[in-house]
Amino acid sequence: MKFAIGLVSLLFLSMQLIAQPTFIRGTAPGAEGKTMQVTTSGDLITFWEKSLITTKVDSTGNFSFSLDLSTTIYVTLSINFHSAEFFLEPGKKYNLHISEMKYNDYSEVNPFIQSQNLELTILEPQDQELNQLINQFNGMYNHFLLKNFNALYRDRNKSKIDTLRIELNHVFWMNINPYFTDYLTYKLASLEQLTQYYNPQELARKYFIERPIRYENLEYMDFFNSYFSKYVFTSNFLRKIDFKPLLKGPESYTHLMKALKNDTILRNDQLRELVLLKTLMEFYNTPDFNKDEVLAVISTIVEKSQFPEHNIIAGDMIKLFTKLKPGTPAPDFTLPNRQQKDLSLHSLRGKPVLIFFWTTYCEGCLSEMDLIKSFYDKYHDKITFLGISADKYFSKMLLFVNMKKDYVWDFVNIGDHSEVLKDYDVRSYPLFVLIDKEGNIYKYPADQPSSGLEANLQQLFQE
Repeated sequence: MKFAIGLVSLLFLSMQLIAQPTFIRGTAPGAEGKTMQVTTSGDLITFWEKSLITTKVDSTGNFSFSLDLSTTIYVTLSINFHSAEFFLEPGKKYNLHISEMKYNDYSEVNPFIQSQNLELTILEPQDQELNQLINQFNGMYNHFLLKNFNALYRDRNKSKIDTLRIELNHVFWMNINPYFTDYLTYKLASLEQLTQYYNPQELARKYFIERPIRYENLEYMDFFNSYFSKYVFTSNFLRKIDFKPLLKGPESYTHLMKALKNDTILRNDQLRELVLLKTLMEFYNTPDFNKDEVLAVISTIVEKSQFPEHNIIAGDMIKLFTKLKPGTPAPDFTLPNRQQKDLSLHSLRGKPVLIFFWTTYCEGCLSEMDLIKSFYDKYHDKITFLGISADKYFSKMLLFVNMKKDYVWDFVNIGDHSEVLKDYDVRSYPLFVLIDKEGNIYKYPADQPSSGLEANLQQLFQE
């Protein structure tokens, strides 16, 4: 009988993990012809952004697309740099309305600064719709915090949490959404942690040791990240261990896992390895630790972990730590050049490339570009020069570069392809980047023409 029950459970779990199509349609007045991008976090420790789909809002302001989902995810829907966040569940249908915006009605400044929240409404939501449940719960929770802040944080009045739990049980007693159940549970767990409702060992037993890991649940992972923040430096069992020697050598992963097992909370292999990943992320950002040694352990987890979720998290950590670092692939892009023909970075391989991000309204950009002419005359047979205009309008870029008869190198325009600015983390202009002939980052950011670019180029040519 036990075997039969276990088999049924396994089959049910397998069915739950089978991808199901999720359909999304909607309207976005004012965004006609704009590019829409939907992204999610590859994992909820690094929050490394993963693109799910890129589509266009049609000429009437409508859009539609579908995604194959095996689990509930939290997504960001973006138009230009403006965005809204919401949950998507497998097999569901969503009808969205994004309130009208004048996407082009602003002066051209850094889009990282001018981004706004899109006002998104889910029309005709189904019963037990997750976003509505979470919005209702968050409203109650935030009202509770405002009303009882002093009682919770100053007086540690635990009875207030009991009262909240009773109220929530009364309101959501018919809830059958498992994601929401976990979301509510771990939101309260975070409150119990902050108000010291339980001691740390009791919290771990109740919410980690005796429960499965919910990698995809925002509140579970928020509680996990909070509970295990700087854990090895505060744990009674671990804080006396010198972890630096354990990072050295081919068996570093084994030694670290064995050391963490000294903590009674971390006897479970899966939880212990997840805490190790969280710890390695902190080690990497701590000056006392060797970054290459930390990366080596993370690479071992990518290759050898028996938990697929950990392979993903470790892989995302490597992407995060090595993004735009020398020797890593330069993010590809395809943008229109001054002849309005698509030009991709990939097509330029075989020769080093100097790319520089600029705008017509950036005075510093224009003075630096005036200096590029001499570099182009001297080195254009050895390296490709590519100016990337971040002006919203192609016509504005074209008018400017056509007036500059000595700007004979290639130019492309970003327009609505704001993902290029994200990929290269362009926070200010101008930004120069050197890419080697294999398409890998050579220097990011490279020096400007007025302050060392020629030395960068000569070093590149000598290698």
